[in-house]
Amino acid sequence: MTRLFTALASLLCLGLAAFGLNAASPLALFDAIGPRDPGGRLAAKDQPFGEGSRRRLDVYVPAAAAENAPVLVFFYGGSWQSGSKDDYAFVGHALAAQGFVTVLPDYRLYPETAFPGFLEDGAAALAWVRDNIAAYGGDPRRIVLAGHSAGAYNAVMLGLDPRYVIAAGVDPKAIKAVAGLSGPYDFLPLDQDTTIKVFGQAPDAAATQPGSFVGPLSPPAFLATGDADTVVKPRHTVSLAARLRAEHVPVQQRIYPGLDHKDTLLALSVTFRSKAPELAEMAAFLMRQSASRSQYTMRR
Repeated sequence: MTRLFTALASLLCLGLAAFGLNAASPLALFDAIGPRDPGGRLAAKDQPFGEGSRRRLDVYVPAAAAENAPVLVFFYGGSWQSGSKDDYAFVGHALAAQGFVTVLPDYRLYPETAFPGFLEDGAAALAWVRDNIAAYGGDPRRIVLAGHSAGAYNAVMLGLDPRYVIAAGVDPKAIKAVAGLSGPYDFLPLDQDTTIKVFGQAPDAAATQPGSFVGPLSPPAFLATGDADTVVKPRHTVSLAARLRAEHVPVQQRIYPGLDHKDTLLALSVTFRSKAPELAEMAAFLMRQSASRSQYTMRR
């Protein structure tokens, strides 16, 4: 990477820090000009999994032909109010290069929808995976879910609370593991503007919290954050990991020194991968769990 690109990427990240990941333009520019992992490629664009422009997904595959490969569905963040899969191609390439057939779905955002609409959209994307992913070399029986920030919440909730995937016609046993990067998992009472708007209409507040659904048959989880994250504090990761461990569920918890909220996303990129071994550790955990879960074949 040239010095010029390094300097420009650093300026962009300052913009991300200043405006937050809700500001689409800096992240879109970073995604557009940054180097991509050569081991992954875009195989399908804007595939519909439901009605409307927000129910579209992209598929990235390993550059080498895959057959019965594990499938990783990645949900981006944005406080359930912003975001676009088109700004996360660097993530799709990175995860595909690790050996996963990778799916990046869009989903409806507030105010178009509130809880649980975005979870229903995520489950609908999984139904598309079940029906179509074999054509891209993926195994629909070996799905792992991952996400960053609000997307981490989506991924973890879909793994822990099977109601949404069952309603979409997907067997929850297909979800072999989940990974959450800097996710909010424990935010009661609803006392922030975002959570009040997005979750305040839920008839049962406890049913919005991932920890409410932890049990001995919950999927293994890779939970990571940075110790400098002041947007979603590390206590969310620590709390959920402790709940899972109490039920003897396999958990890998990582708190990376010096990383803040945006860093756990940017560390997936070629440009900032040296910030932490996050990509390698997450990929190894998910690959291992997707390959061997015979002891967890009986789910809810």
